[in-house]
Amino acid sequence: MTVDTLAKPPIAAAIATAFSHIAEGDTEYKGGGLRDFFLYRDLGVAAATNGQVIAQLVKANLPPEEGTGWHYHEASFHIVIMLKGWARFMYETTETLVKAGDCVHQRPGIRHYLFDYSPDMEYIEIVSPADFTTVDVEGPCPIPPPTPWR
Repeated sequence: MTVDTLAKPPIAAAIATAFSHIAEGDTEYKGGGLRDFFLYRDLGVAAATNGQVIAQLVKANLPPEEGTGWHYHEASFHIVIMLKGWARFMYETTETLVKAGDCVHQRPGIRHYLFDYSPDMEYIEIVSPADFTTVDVEGPCPIPPPTPWR
């Protein structure tokens, strides 16, 4: 019996992806993403996975005034890992404070509203597929006011 040490695991054959390493400074924070009050930094995962997954850093750019509005994402997988600062979300009718070190799995279709965040807020967002859509919806409850920046 011979063993092929270069054989790929079965999953690798089914999903065409590439190795990717994006170092700090390789990509810049840019506007023009989903929300104009945030800046986004591409981490190269969408290109490496042929659009199967996106990973991006998101950080506060402007103070919260109206927030994101009620919406949900058409995505099969969506997590937010808070790296710095904090953000307050409404998930359905539950207010949720997400602080540095916290991870949130947003189940597919959950209605939510990011309505408040700190000036230093920064999180990594990982979503599948990379070209997920956002659908604005009516909210199930009122939203608390944001905390003014000083």
